[in-house]
Amino acid sequence: MNNLVALCAVGAERTLGNEIKLLGYKLNGNAPGRVFFIGDDDALFRTNLCLRTADRVYLELARYHAEDFDQLFDGVYSIAWQDFFKKDSKITVDKVRTYKSKLNSEHAIQGIVQKAIYKKLGDVWRMSSLPESGEESDVRVFITEDEAQICLDLSGLPLHKRGYRTDGGVAPIRETTASVMLQLMLWRRKTPLHDPFCGSGTLPIEACLYAHNVAPGFGRRFALENLPIFNANRAHEIKCAEAEKIRTDVECRITGTDIDPSAIQRSRTNAEHACVMAGRALQMIGSDARIERPDFEVSDFKDLHAPYESGLIICNPPYGERLGEEEQAKELYRSMASLFTDFPNWEIGVITANKHFQECIARYASTLKDLKAGNLDTTFYIYNGSEKEKHFDKAGDRKKGGYKPNSRKFSSNRGKKEWR
Repeated sequence: MNNLVALCAVGAERTLGNEIKLLGYKLNGNAPGRVFFIGDDDALFRTNLCLRTADRVYLELARYHAEDFDQLFDGVYSIAWQDFFKKDSKITVDKVRTYKSKLNSEHAIQGIVQKAIYKKLGDVWRMSSLPESGEESDVRVFITEDEAQICLDLSGLPLHKRGYRTDGGVAPIRETTASVMLQLMLWRRKTPLHDPFCGSGTLPIEACLYAHNVAPGFGRRFALENLPIFNANRAHEIKCAEAEKIRTDVECRITGTDIDPSAIQRSRTNAEHACVMAGRALQMIGSDARIERPDFEVSDFKDLHAPYESGLIICNPPYGERLGEEEQAKELYRSMASLFTDFPNWEIGVITANKHFQECIARYASTLKDLKAGNLDTTFYIYNGSEKEKHFDKAGDRKKGGYKPNSRKFSSNRGKKEWR
């Protein structure tokens, strides 16, 4: 069995842990932005292929006490690095994280770990220097309260880079963050879902992949595939097994709108790439079935109203982070109050880094979840139907669209547009 570490947005540890358990692996604790678990050899590839909310997956090679550089060096040197690298590998200690430890100089720790790795490989292979002409492999070091954890990167590019998004537009949401939002709202495929600020289409596309049981990693490669421990035949078997789980017989109502026509074109293109990726996975098992694409149309969110009695609004509106844009963002948030009357009985989830969101929209969320991805501190605000009625005036004209699951096109109704 292997000790593994999955990274995620700070605040998403429980969501990622649930995903790992659903794959059949045993959790072994967590820390901010990290979930530890135990998995078999298949887990090295399968978790990279299947986890929707993980940013990276690491194989833990050692964990030991290190109060000084001699202990740190000796622990790294004791690892059988020759089992994990080829003789032409270029090895980089990409990041160091320390917390409440005597060793706290990240640059110095990087240098010591790098030196210990190359010393060990040089001694084993009887080489005074390594060519470093092959694939690059990354090692990450965590030192927490004087306990060093040495990890080998199995992912390569961050796992939010699924491979389907060729154009993200301005400030796109990460695919992994979108998946966390869907999980936090407990979305189910039968529930209508709409994104009124779809941008590059990430939220509807991730919902589509989730609804059809499409593993998010089918469209890319992983760093594991460059290592001697990689079993290509077994990886192909795992891919085929996951392709067998893809469901093409489900009916979903996943839609997105944006006021910008170029955003809608991006969304459609990215969705096509994602669904073609799923189609290629199905071809591996001899199926020519097709994944239904999400629907995208040009529209201002103020011109929409709900076509179904209930559903889910989920969105990532502009944050107004740049100088001069914050007031525009606040005005947008104030106008978003119309969503609560135009989509009665719908749950609404909004992610933003703007701390004035609730003040502007004049509604208090039933649930707030802080999520930190990279350097960006965001909050995910979730409003459920009962909470909206509880805190705010029930009066007013509330339009209700019909439940028409067999039609997916826009139609006008009292000057509004509705998804049908």
